[in-house]
Amino acid sequence: MPQAPEQIEVKSLDDYLEVMSKAVFQSGMSWKVVEAKWPTTREAFQNFDVKKVADFSPFDIEALTQDTRVIRNRRKLEAVVSNAQRMLELDEEYDSFQAYLQEPADFDASLKTIRKDFKFMGPMGVYYFLYVVGEEVPTHEEFEATYKKR
Repeated sequence: MPQAPEQIEVKSLDDYLEVMSKAVFQSGMSWKVVEAKWPTTREAFQNFDVKKVADFSPFDIEALTQDTRVIRNRRKLEAVVSNAQRMLELDEEYDSFQAYLQEPADFDASLKTIRKDFKFMGPMGVYYFLYVVGEEVPTHEEFEATYKKR
């Protein structure tokens, strides 16, 4: 049975961005590949400083597509930047990003909301993200039974 990912204590928006970005990069890839590149990915993305990442230009993204420190999938690289921008907007709109995450009534509503607001966040990515940042999610068995390959 696979081991559950480690949960973190969120200290800032940067932590949310890092966890969400890991979910983005893991989409359709081996988690081992993502884990192996994570220290250098963190470096390339300015330690996931949400304001710095939100300010990445098309030139910065182009440079990342040539950077061997990261998984060089342009759509995923663009998604991380777009997600940082959206996270800042929602943090402002809800007075905190955590308030945004806690607004939906249940996991199903959270799944729909996060998939609408963020790029490259499928059901498993949303589940992983919410679990790691300590938000309420169904058990893994319930998730698998309800959402797998939906």
